Order: sequence, then structure tokens, then C-alpha cells
Amino acid sequence: MERYTSLSVRRDASVLFVQLDVAEGRNTITPTLIAELTRVLNTCGASISVIVLEGAPEVFCVGVDFETLHARARAGQAMDVEPEALYALWQQLAEGPWVSIAHVRGRVNAGGVGFVAACDLVIADDAAVFSLSELLFGLFPACVMPFLVRRMGFQRAHYMTLMTSPLPVTQAQAWGLVDASAANSQDLVRKHLLRLRRLSPTAVARYKAYMTKVNGVIGALQEEAIAANREMFSEPDTIAKIARYVEEGLFPWE
Repeated sequence: MERYTSLSVRRDASVLFVQLDVAEGRNTITPTLIAELTRVLNTCGASISVIVLEGAPEVFCVGVDFETLHARARAGQAMDVEPEALYALWQQLAEGPWVSIAHVRGRVNAGGVGFVAACDLVIADDAAVFSLSELLFGLFPACVMPFLVRRMGFQRAHYMTLMTSPLPVTQAQAWGLVDASAANSQDLVRKHLLRLRRLSPTAVARYKAYMTKVNGVIGALQEEAIAANREMFSEPDTIAKIARYVEEGLFPWE
């Protein structure tokens, strides 16, 4: 199996386990992560029926890597992490011809919530917390929102965005972001896989294609989400806030 710099990938029969492994467990979203995970999904054959996306035990994914953004801005490049590619990656998780599972342990923030909301099923441990911190930096989760609204509904996604505070797993499950949780989430994943392995990959692919048409919000909002992402990351005030955070470790309100 191909080796990756930001992922650990293993296969167990028809199930593919993909673990985010960026910068010693920080699990930020980088161009390399986007490219490698896209390549993994593109090379999944018809024999793969389930993809389990995991993070580290303490951190699932905390969003776009601000250090990468800062470096791009200093180099005179657009300060974004390829929103088209990231949106397309989430769309693959949502609409691809397999069951996608987000196995969440620990912290999830910003773009990490996009990975969670894109997956068909979300299984979490009792320590999982979910947050959208973008508005604190003068941003908003433009690309995340179509996937999050599809899962939670408009008002709950709206509340989560405005409040910016962590959502514990109990509330996330009550609001529909998480499907099942337990202290031992590994065992919970195993129990789900016992059922999912029985499904026909052909039937799953047909069902997913149909459901894409039933709920067309992801495709309908793609252009608007990417345009909004590019616009806000070009704002001088936002660029300054991110630079201050990277260089001095200070949040905008400090």
C-alpha cells in the first residue's frame, strides 16, 4: 500500500481505515492532507464498502493550519488552503459509493467539523467536543455550512457558528451531529462494522447516488461557499489577526 506523509492507511477486507496524522497529532488541514486523502478516495476500488476516517486519540482535526496560511500570505500568495479541493474532498465523503464513518475522539474544530459533517455516520467517544471558532478571527465556516446544515438543520448550525464555544458530545448527539457515542468508541465502531460489512457495495453505491439527488444542498452551494471562503481570507484585518496568532500566540480578543 502507498505510503503517505499526513495519513496512516490500512485495509481490513472491504473496510478502509484512514487516520489523519499531521504534525505529530495536531491534525490541521494542509494542502498535503487534502491531496493525499483525495488520492486515497480516488483509488478506492469497488471492493471497498466502508471508509473509517479517524484522528488522534486527543485531536480529530482542528481545522486549517494557520501557519500554512501565514506563510502563504508572507510569500504574497492567496491566503487559503485550496477551498475547491477541500470542498470536493468533503463532497466525496458525503456522496461517494461507500459508507463513510467519522470516528471522533477528542477535539474537533473549524474545518475538522467539515470532515465530520460530510461523513454518512459519526461515532464518537465521551471526550469528543466540537466547535466552530472562525467568527473569532473575522471568518465564518462557509465551506462547512452546507454539510453541517444538512446534518443538524439551519438553526443549530447557525447557533454553533455564532456562539463559537465547544459543544460536548452529548449535545452534539442530541442535535444530530453525532449518531452514536460511548466511552469505548473503538468497540462501538467495531459493532457498527459488523452490520455494515453485510451490505452490498453495489446497493450502497446506488443508494448514495439516489440520496445525493434527494438532498442537493451540497452541490447547489458549492460555488457560493468557495467564493465566500476566498473573499474573507483576502481581508487585511483577518490576515493580521492570523499573523498575530501565529507569531505571538495571541487570540484576537487578547
